[in-house]
Amino acid sequence: QVQLVESGGGLVQPGGSLRLSCAASGSIYSTASMGWYRQAPGKQRELFATITRGGSTGDVDSVKGRFTISRDNARITVYLQMNSLKPEDTAVYFCNRAGAIANIGYWGRGTQVTVSS
Repeated sequence: QVQLVESGGGLVQPGGSLRLSCAASGSIYSTASMGWYRQAPGKQRELFATITRGGSTGDVDSVKGRFTISRDNARITVYLQMNSLKPEDTAVYFCNRAGAIANIGYWGRGTQVTVSS
């Protein structure tokens, strides 16, 4: 049985920090490259950070230098440390295998991040 449970979201002021966690169950996640996605209201879900099982990471320019993705392979858990948050980071955050397509396959419920003063 596969399961993805995202947690750690909340309301934070601009410039603040949050740490998200994604607990994965299922062998398909234990060796897969994983990613964090986000979906803002009215926008498509976007993949913005990835990490291989070996720890190699990649991210998009909009989060570079502010967000850090990491993983614990033993716990099959992926983390996202978010610093210097901006209002435009407001979205529902999801994790999944890198390259997963929205509305296809299994997705967790996500965790809401709201950046507002």
